[in-house]
Amino acid sequence: MVPRETYKNLESDKQQRILDTAVDEFASHGFRQASVNRMVLKLGIAKGSIFQYFGTKEGLFHVVFDHAVELVRRSLRQVKQHTAETGFFERIRQSLLAGISFIDHHPKIYKIYLKMVFQEDFPLRAEFLQQVHLFSSEYLRPQVEAGIAAGDLRPDLDIDAAVFFLDALMDRFLQAYCVSFLDAGSGLYQAPKHEMEKRVKEFVQLIRKGMGAETRSNGRLP
Repeated sequence: MVPRETYKNLESDKQQRILDTAVDEFASHGFRQASVNRMVLKLGIAKGSIFQYFGTKEGLFHVVFDHAVELVRRSLRQVKQHTAETGFFERIRQSLLAGISFIDHHPKIYKIYLKMVFQEDFPLRAEFLQQVHLFSSEYLRPQVEAGIAAGDLRPDLDIDAAVFFLDALMDRFLQAYCVSFLDAGSGLYQAPKHEMEKRVKEFVQLIRKGMGAETRSNGRLP
């Protein structure tokens, strides 16, 4: 869903103010309790303007969601560019570090995602979360295929299962960084940067032990 022409015709700084205010409102209150009245009060605009720009509160959230997805895509495009000449496990390591950096730089965007995961009454919740995980699969599948082709991963891996496994593990890893009750004693919750770098390295080593190809010279995992 795209915003209406009335929104597109606004100056870019006003568009950004509206978007930032909506992100803050949805992050703080979820969707059901999000208030258009609070948003327009902060923005100093008429309530009807929001409906002229987006049609409904749900339309506004669609735009926020699309904005969030584009931010994630931009982050992962940078990872792909920076790791083009590296192996599979380094790309996974850099992907996780990029996820942590994204959360640190866009905490409200990630908070909206967490509300979508844990609040079942979120509108179009299943559709939005399906899009998130399909996007993740689209990113991970070529990495797995390239890893097998390069000899980093076992040639007998079931690609579908490997992609599902990685998506699930990486998602939970990042959630544990932000949600205390998902930490389960792992030391991930709000860990400082140097500690997270250490945890990411250990995490990738576990994946390597399970999915990595064996070296022919000594029979050990690379």
